[in-house]
Amino acid sequence: MRSTRTRSLVVACRTDADHALEAGAGAAAADHVAGLDVTRTRLYTPGELYDAPGYADSFDSRAYHWALATSGPAEALAEVLHDQAIDTALGSWVDEHATTGLVGVMGGHAADRGTPAYDEAARLGALLGRDHVVATGGGPGAMEAANLGGRMAAAPRAALAEALRRVADVPSFRPSVDAWAAAAREALALAPDPSPSLGVPTWHYGHEPPNLFATAIAKYFRNALREAILLMVCDAGIVFLPGAGGTVQEIFQDACENYYAADEDVAPMVLVGRRYWTEELPAWPLLRALARGRAMEQHVHLVDTVEEAAALFTPRGR
Repeated sequence: MRSTRTRSLVVACRTDADHALEAGAGAAAADHVAGLDVTRTRLYTPGELYDAPGYADSFDSRAYHWALATSGPAEALAEVLHDQAIDTALGSWVDEHATTGLVGVMGGHAADRGTPAYDEAARLGALLGRDHVVATGGGPGAMEAANLGGRMAAAPRAALAEALRRVADVPSFRPSVDAWAAAAREALALAPDPSPSLGVPTWHYGHEPPNLFATAIAKYFRNALREAILLMVCDAGIVFLPGAGGTVQEIFQDACENYYAADEDVAPMVLVGRRYWTEELPAWPLLRALARGRAMEQHVHLVDTVEEAAALFTPRGR
């Protein structure tokens, strides 16, 4: 399986100028975004990102607008140092919480609450979350739904149904993130003892707020780093629900890793929706052709239902 530990390069020889620049980077971040700690040692919680009554005043919103306006080496270094800290914290979190492996769920951000696509993603998260930790890109749509299902994996089935009913009252974060978040908080109360669930969003797409259902959030400034790390930590495999450009990119980025991986490091890839992945966006024929004759061939699957997808993931040791 792929390593769940992130890797970083440590430079042994550091000059006074290096330390001064790092200090300046931390000051540059703190001066503009209260709470932005470039040396933090743990992942974010939803409460830390949504730390104000209105989203426009929240830490998450402030960090996004700071990122849009950053310029200069101190600010750029602040982003790098922050992401490195998140990188290290993520490795520790995975070691502690994902002993049974992380299964990624990728899918469209446009799946509104109350739609069949959203409910299917939530059911998939709940099924996978019984034996694994569910990881997503941490945003709205199918990502939010899978985090919701993963969070409530140990709760009674009726609790998930009620949670889906409550969030459906506010289908999207548009036009109001505040109303969208308030509906999520109502659903959170239904799972007071949640199963761990991971979100890995980015301020690169800060116009889309992070969902509140991931119990831990590894939020990055640099999207390319975030994409690579999200795929890498999903050591037990990834399920790809119907999506658009981002999901297709993730399919083939993951396929590239599996194509060149050693036999024992190949992780399952499961595409859900035969018609979608063979007709609407025909990624499956290319993926299957790419896998032919490689170690990954037996690990790529095309199914119709989330139940079929979940059944392909068995707990370690069984």
